[in-house]
Amino acid sequence: MENVMGLLRIRIKRGINLAVRDFSTSDPYVVVRYGKQRLKTRVVKKSLNPEWNEDLTLCVTEPNQTIKLLVYDKDTFSVDDKMGDAEFEIWPLLEAVKMNLEGLPSGTIITKVKPTRENCLSEESNIILAADNKVTQNMFLRLRNVECGEIELQLCWVNISGGTLFV
Repeated sequence: MENVMGLLRIRIKRGINLAVRDFSTSDPYVVVRYGKQRLKTRVVKKSLNPEWNEDLTLCVTEPNQTIKLLVYDKDTFSVDDKMGDAEFEIWPLLEAVKMNLEGLPSGTIITKVKPTRENCLSEESNIILAADNKVTQNMFLRLRNVECGEIELQLCWVNISGGTLFV
């Protein structure tokens, strides 16, 4: 693949107060879309507060392209029901990765991303230098096009040999 900048590991941690789609509960899963890439979590049966703790890895080629999250309720005999969507940008994380962070202690907050009308953040999101010298971003995304629900996730940048982020 040409112009690969690096890899983005997205840990889909959990859903919070997701919408009911099956009588009194739902069977949620998350789909992540970035360009032509499409990844999904496993289905968590009968939960409005599912715990996935799954890592999905995207190959990043375009820093200004948004990543879309779509949440669905798995149905056996009909089309899966939509449970909301959200999107986020990765350029703030990439800008932090480009900084010279040598000598900073792990746990240092590099920058903060505030919720706005343009993003789906439900609260301020910190970009942090993690213990293993990796740059991570924790975020809570408020789902759109649905009555309620949030998704908690963590982003982690992974440099690759020949990646173009620092070129």
